[in-house]
Parts: sequence; C-alpha cells; structure tokens
Amino acid sequence: MNGLYALKPWYASRLAGVRGVLVRRGVSPDALTAAGVGCAAGAAAALAFLPAPLAALPVAVLLAARLACANLDGAVARDTGRTGPRGALHNELGDRAADLLVLAGFLTLAPLWLVAVAGLAATLPSWVSLAGAAAGAPRLNGGPVGKTERCLLVVVAAASGWAVPVLAVLAAGSALTALLRLARLRKELAR
Repeated sequence: MNGLYALKPWYASRLAGVRGVLVRRGVSPDALTAAGVGCAAGAAAALAFLPAPLAALPVAVLLAARLACANLDGAVARDTGRTGPRGALHNELGDRAADLLVLAGFLTLAPLWLVAVAGLAATLPSWVSLAGAAAGAPRLNGGPVGKTERCLLVVVAAASGWAVPVLAVLAAGSALTALLRLARLRKELAR
C-alpha cells in the first residue's frame, strides 16, 4: 500500500547533497517547512491562472520543490539536533496547509463543493495516521493516494485540464487511503 512513498529513501538519497549544504548554512527546519508551503501556493497560482498544458511545467516543478522541502525539513532537524514537539507541530501544520493550498488552485477550474470535498478527503489519511500515532501505533504513510500521488494527480490536471475528473479521483483515492490506513491501525492496535 506504500505507492510512490516507497521511493522516499531513493528520493532522500538524491537530496543528501542539498541537505548537507542546508545543514552547513544553518537553515532552519521551520524555514524549509515554510518554503514548502510557499511552493504549494505557487503551484496553486500556476494551476489557477495558467491554461493547460502551460501550467504543467511550473506546477510540476513547484510540487517537486514542495515534496523536497517536506523531505528536507525533518532530515535537517534530525541532522542538527533540532527535533522536538514544536518542530513536529510546525511540520504537520505546514503539510496540511500545503495540501489545502494546492487544492485551492482548483477553485477557478471546478465547482467549490468538489474542491471542498477533495480538500477534506486529502487531509483524511494524515489525520488517521496522526490519530494512530497518538494511540501508540507506528505512523503510517503512503498510498494508494498519499501526498506524492496527490501531487502527481495535480500535475495531470495541470497538463490535461481535466480538473473535475482529477479532483474526483483524488477525493475517492484519498478516502480509500484513509480507510485502508484505519484498517491497518485497528489491526496494529488490537495486538
């Protein structure tokens, strides 16, 4: 069920040089979280105001940067000994804000109700994982429609102009992901 999340170790190894530079320069993990949110806002603006397929390249680049920041903030925090509850809070709030900002880019392309449903559904897998972690289970990540897959779906919409079908797939896939995580957590917590 890990989906594209299974590529995270490979992706993290590709970012190792960047991570080293950030650590040496004393870049704060919170600054990386904020940069990721900023990249999400930029992707949303490109999606909202550039026509398909012209939106595809800036949306893809900005979402790749958003995912890089989401990977690097925690890695830099661990490398510099700046992990802690405050950083974890900023990380989670930044991730949820970035998720919702990206989907706000669909407001010019799709009905408000569908964007709202997709936004709610997109946050469900994370809320389920966070609730499970709070109950003592391991933190679950991945798909079938996790953060990385949602970013890929947004790029598909930016390239094709298929905002409504992509939002429907994103919403349904995110809800399915939340249900699958919940089932895994129930089994884990029953042990």
